[in-house]
Amino acid sequence: MPTRTVTVGSASGLHARPAALFVQAAAAVAPVKVTIQVGEKRAVPANSMLSVLSLGAKKGTEVVLAAEGDGADEALDSLADLLARDLDAEEPANG
Repeated sequence: MPTRTVTVGSASGLHARPAALFVQAAAAVAPVKVTIQVGEKRAVPANSMLSVLSLGAKKGTEVVLAAEGDGADEALDSLADLLARDLDAEEPANG
């Protein structure tokens, strides 16, 4: 199972808007199953807002993403890139 270790770049960590953007992106890579883990805590589904918030990941926290399924490496690359950015500093997309 491929993994990526990433340092959370958002000023507020994985909370509120950055967490919502990450969860949406993780859900969008289905059917690839992605998990996220902090330290020795249990890995949780990356597409679950409550699970991601429960990690308490702050700016600078190292997280491990793992994925399985066709396209797992590509999914991990895009999610790792997203987490490394400061999503708090970016303008929301107009939709």
